[in-house]
Amino acid sequence: MTKVLILGGGGMVGQKLAHRLNVDGLNGRPCDITLHDIAFPTQGGAKGARRLGNLADAGQMEVLAAEKFDVIFHLASIVSGEAETDFEKGWQVNMFPTWRLLEGLRAEHEADPSYVPRMVFTSSIAVFGGPYPDKISDTFLSAPQTSYGAQKSICETMISDFSRKGFIDGMSIRLPTICVRPGKANLAASSFFSGIIREPLNGMEALLPVPDTVRHWHASPRAAARFLTHAATLDTARLEGRRALNLPGVSCTVAEQIEALRQAAGNDVVRLIKPEPNGAIMKIVQGWPRNFDPQRAISLGFEAEKNFGEIIQVYLEDDLKT
Repeated sequence: MTKVLILGGGGMVGQKLAHRLNVDGLNGRPCDITLHDIAFPTQGGAKGARRLGNLADAGQMEVLAAEKFDVIFHLASIVSGEAETDFEKGWQVNMFPTWRLLEGLRAEHEADPSYVPRMVFTSSIAVFGGPYPDKISDTFLSAPQTSYGAQKSICETMISDFSRKGFIDGMSIRLPTICVRPGKANLAASSFFSGIIREPLNGMEALLPVPDTVRHWHASPRAAARFLTHAATLDTARLEGRRALNLPGVSCTVAEQIEALRQAAGNDVVRLIKPEPNGAIMKIVQGWPRNFDPQRAISLGFEAEKNFGEIIQVYLEDDLKT
């Protein structure tokens, strides 16, 4: 049985991942799953041992490292908008705990050199900054222009170096914006991309804070869980030392999102979207990438949806309350 830790296991992606692991396991083997987070769903949560805790608390990461998990999925962070407005909290949550976890894993490896855990870190397309080409290739410079992007970029570099030294076998996957997210909106600046689809489909108004010409890069929660399990089983020798990877997704404008919603649910649903410009959100979004050419990830077997209509269909099948 594979011993698995999911940091951020109470969140939406962590729960999707745990459900997938409970059904499919990893490499054909069942998983003994530990979920760590500051809170968990009160109903319908994924099966696994729940560990309440704040990864920023002193000693928290060292204790988890000492349990010698075979696979560690690091999904825990505060989101982009919060990291930008609360500078200190962003660094204390999104960077320093990762360092302490890596140091704890290094100590375990040095005590037992046969212990080299697989670590999959959820990074972000926020590690990139403009000016952008029409499509970002696998060789485009990582130069973040937000605190969140800087924190993710530094964690990528640390994971790469600890892997190079043989303490862990890690990789960082740069997730597209995950859409359509079920549940309530969070503090991410990107939250409206899900909100303008989710709320209307549930009969509620949704505010659109940016022009409908804004283009962005998306994948579904189902694709995110698939990305993570594939990364956990990938032969990392195929990465040839470049352990951060741009993942596939769907590039579309907000107008194209809305048209896909119209095709799926009709005009009455679309009318629930109300433009309400927000300069702060627009400033953050303007600094984000819009399109990718992720040939390296595709060649390694990562797959996402082909169009935004498919992403809406995933939400209708997996998460729309009936």
